[in-house]
Amino acid sequence: MFDAVTFDHTGDASVLRAVRLTPEPIGPRDVRIRQRWAGVNFIDVYHRTGLYPVPSLPAIPGVEAAGVVEAIGRDVDGLEVGQPVAWAGLPMGGYAQSRVIAADRVIGLPDHVSERVAAGAMLRGITAHMLLHRVWPVSRGDSVLVHAAAGGLGLILTQWAKRLGATVIGTVGSEEKAQAALEAGVDHILLHKRENIPARVRDLTCGSGVDVVYDGVGGSTLLQSLDCVRPFGLVVSLGQASGSLPEIPLTELGPRRSIAIARPSVVAYASNGATYRTATSELFAALGDGLRIHVGAAFPLAEARAAHEALEAGQTSGSVLLDLRGDADGREKGARA
Repeated sequence: MFDAVTFDHTGDASVLRAVRLTPEPIGPRDVRIRQRWAGVNFIDVYHRTGLYPVPSLPAIPGVEAAGVVEAIGRDVDGLEVGQPVAWAGLPMGGYAQSRVIAADRVIGLPDHVSERVAAGAMLRGITAHMLLHRVWPVSRGDSVLVHAAAGGLGLILTQWAKRLGATVIGTVGSEEKAQAALEAGVDHILLHKRENIPARVRDLTCGSGVDVVYDGVGGSTLLQSLDCVRPFGLVVSLGQASGSLPEIPLTELGPRRSIAIARPSVVAYASNGATYRTATSELFAALGDGLRIHVGAAFPLAEARAAHEALEAGQTSGSVLLDLRGDADGREKGARA
């Protein structure tokens, strides 16, 4: 038996409940992982609320985790029992101490990447790779606007964009979060509750606007983003943490603005095996070269509901984790890795 968190109907965070489950058998091309850390992401919230449908209920949320290989199917090569590994993407199953998963979704961890760091970095790191290398290939001299710059993705995006030579403008909601973003290398920090973001962005870019906006906030922020980007620039909508996405007529994008909007999916990006391996390889290389993962909070598995509530309320910065080891006696906050 092992501990897990499931939901059998959609709704607010109260639908999450702790259960005991029996390990499932593994197939010839599968591995069983004893999971020790899991990432908590907004996609988990979207699955829980029904915004993103899940294949069946009850379901175990979570789209990234790390731990050690516990058992290997007979046709699996390249992995060993006891090896530290991580995974990200679908199928879900992060909020559990044990899971069976196809071996080709499992990535062995190099010595310089701990399981805890991997759980806080996999999905966000692959997302950053997609945004910076595929959606808009960032190069030296580009200017980018990162909304929620102190979030788990925002901190990784900022550091990686700076490594590519970009100028980064970041928005945050508090002075405390501003400090975290500045430590990650943001060139200009804007407090969205106090400032006119489009006006400040244009001030900082001599009236032109940024080359690309990364917007995981949604709601009215996405409409503001349209006024922050230069002609023939790009607004990337990658989430809706603050609410549903507004309807934007195509007439709002052209000829007055002459901009484009992208709506990429990291799940689709990571579903391609070659892309998945390339992105994780380059993420691990960046971690070995100084990219830092800030863990804003870690909750025991049984407190997954509290983790969701904190994430939704905007009370966290950096990555949010669940400690699956079974010996956690309290919450961990503000740790850096």
